[in-house]
Amino acid sequence: MKLRSQLLKGVLEGCILAIIQQGPTYGYELSIKLHEQGLTNISEGSIYPILLRLQKEQFIEGQMKPSPSGPRRKYYYLTATGQEALKNFATHWENIKGPVDSIIKGGHES
Repeated sequence: MKLRSQLLKGVLEGCILAIIQQGPTYGYELSIKLHEQGLTNISEGSIYPILLRLQKEQFIEGQMKPSPSGPRRKYYYLTATGQEALKNFATHWENIKGPVDSIIKGGHES
């Protein structure tokens, strides 16, 4: 669904920051974790540009580390700036989520 894709683009950054906050994560692992949470329409190809942008904004840092199998992997860590961005995202998300849920349910929050 095209609408779902557009909605996801708006929240994917926050979801990625939240996953990285749980511990160092590499790109493919992010994809798996998003899929496990039900975000199955997210491709690896859409994750890496977001990681680059988050790194440019200094919300995350990348560090190459050996992999137990195969080539080295770039693990991402949340910075202090990233933690603040995640906190802001969570606040904005809560401010939007409640009213949208209410509207969708016909004005009756449950």
